Amino acid sequence: MTTEALLRRWPSAYMRTELVHGVIMFSGDFDERDAAIARRTYPGRQVLLNADGGIEVHPAGTGPARSLLDR
Repeated sequence: MTTEALLRRWPSAYMRTELVHGVIMFSGDFDERDAAIARRTYPGRQVLLNADGGIEVHPAGTGPARSLLDR
């Protein structure tokens, strides 16, 4: 793990995190491995890997979560 990787990868890059309409958004260039880690970190939440490569952590719900980018 390099310093650059630590500052750019989820969940270390706190400065690239924001809360939008109750959804935690991690901006960056993530992949399914990062989404799997987010699912383990936020049990009971719906985690999406969006089209921009970011991770969205939605509150638990009855239906599938929809990306904020699709709204």
